[in-house]
Amino acid sequence: MIVKRLRPIGLCATLTLPALVLRFSGAEPGAVVGLLLFGLAVVAASFLLAWAAEAAQVDISGGLAIAVLAVIAVLPEYAVDLYFAYTAGSNPEYVAYAAANMTGSNRLLLGLGWSTVVLIGLAVAKKRSGATVRELVLDSPYRVELGFLAIASIVAFVIPGTGQISLVLGFALLGFFVFYLWKVSRAEPGEPELVGPAATLGGLSKRPRRILVTTLFVFAAVVILASAEPFAHNLIAVGTELGIDRFLLVQWLAPLASEAPEFIVAILFALRGKGDAAIGTLLSSKVNQWTLLVGSLPIAYVFGGGGTALRLDARQIEEFLLTATQTLLGVAALLALRFPRWAAWTLLGLFAVQFALPGQTARYVLCGVYAVIALAALIHNRRHILPTLAAPFRRAPYASGSSREERISA
Repeated sequence: MIVKRLRPIGLCATLTLPALVLRFSGAEPGAVVGLLLFGLAVVAASFLLAWAAEAAQVDISGGLAIAVLAVIAVLPEYAVDLYFAYTAGSNPEYVAYAAANMTGSNRLLLGLGWSTVVLIGLAVAKKRSGATVRELVLDSPYRVELGFLAIASIVAFVIPGTGQISLVLGFALLGFFVFYLWKVSRAEPGEPELVGPAATLGGLSKRPRRILVTTLFVFAAVVILASAEPFAHNLIAVGTELGIDRFLLVQWLAPLASEAPEFIVAILFALRGKGDAAIGTLLSSKVNQWTLLVGSLPIAYVFGGGGTALRLDARQIEEFLLTATQTLLGVAALLALRFPRWAAWTLLGLFAVQFALPGQTARYVLCGVYAVIALAALIHNRRHILPTLAAPFRRAPYASGSSREERISA
């Protein structure tokens, strides 16, 4: 029975093998085939990481768990984006790709991820209660994470304002991320809520569980690190061969591959009626992106031979501004720790509109729309602004997310 439940893990491990053979044999199958095989390896390894990271919560608690799980959760995405930033140090063309991957993953996470899990969570709640459900309600401990995201989203406007990501800003964001880890590490560990293969791993006896989880960590990390460079190269090559905008491929296809496991885990939580946990997972990831990921880019750029600031062109500035205003709307809508249905549909609709209305003017118009709606939400939730900004610095104990109980407001 256990072997049968572990089949998804075996399948994902098998799907990574063609990419490993190509990588270590030096064979070059062509851009399209290479993109598919290395992309498939990244997705499969991401699932292995996600399952192992969840199961690891059985054995690791406190600050160590927070630090390890935070880094593991973002490894697939960061491996690709940091490669772009590192390469940009010697090839300025790659600056655009680093910016594209970062902004794409951010907007995908909030515009598609947040809205989808909320709508699923509300639909599940309506089915269970038989009553119309208007909003998803989060427990008060989430205000700490929301406060970190609020501050990071405000700081993010420095990037389009200055047209660069400086090394000083990078170290400041990394320091803020370390503070975030320290803050959430003070939570009392609770029983993790595991589903699927993660639950199977977590249910094993101690020694086999630890050996298998550690093996999955190491194997998946090797696959991702081995696949990141050829995946990025083939992604750009495919754009060139097929006449597709390479910037858009890097912005949307690569993040979609690396974010897929996280999205699926969040959706599974929502389908089980745990929309609170689903949003909490994606909220934490958003904090990681605006602090750890953005802060790491100029450092990777320096190590790659670049200067002390990763300078952006007009297109990249627009993308960062659009991403920052979208994040501001997400924070503003959630200030009362209530995620209303209208906010989910608005975020999803505006995310879709950007594909129908490309171009500089359209991006600035969308920035304005995000900003106006965010301002209205800020005014409506104005009494929650200061408590949210102060939440990361309060001494009040921060309860563990694993013990939170979901509430839905009808």
